[in-house]
Amino acid sequence: MKPDAAKNVLHTPLSEEDDIFFMKKALKQAERAEKIGEVPIGCVIVYDKKIVGRGYNRRNTAKTALAHAEITAISKACKKLGDWRLEGCTMYVTLEPCQMCSGAIVQSRIDRVVIGAPNPKAGCAGSILNILNHPGFNHQTVITENVCSKDSTDILKRFFKGLRKRLKEQKDENTDQEI
Repeated sequence: MKPDAAKNVLHTPLSEEDDIFFMKKALKQAERAEKIGEVPIGCVIVYDKKIVGRGYNRRNTAKTALAHAEITAISKACKKLGDWRLEGCTMYVTLEPCQMCSGAIVQSRIDRVVIGAPNPKAGCAGSILNILNHPGFNHQTVITENVCSKDSTDILKRFFKGLRKRLKEQKDENTDQEI
């Protein structure tokens, strides 16, 4: 990582308590996704200890692969701050970003990403690869992992357990109708 990757984060340092506070705000966004039947992933972007962007997963609702929590939050933060560069910002996201979102994080120059739960199947902040700290890019991001990890993992487990149950019930119902 380049030595100056975190220079703007130091502008308004965030404590461990701040990290927990803002991750809980991201978890509220994940709950919004869950309520509409989406995979519960939430995100907030913070600048100067204020939330400047929020987002939650809406891929099925919006019928687009681009409706990830991070992309929505980045778009809102850029609009709020009036710039495509989000230097000095910290992103809080309940699940490790995928390759698309990690690329958008690098492109928008977010200085720090705080992650709730790892994503072993698609995570690009270290699980599969680490786009956020790739030395070939002109920007690297400070990563803080496992903040409110139990809460972030539990909401995903609850969602997928419920989804499996609903799918089984549908299958059983279809089997009953065939008889």
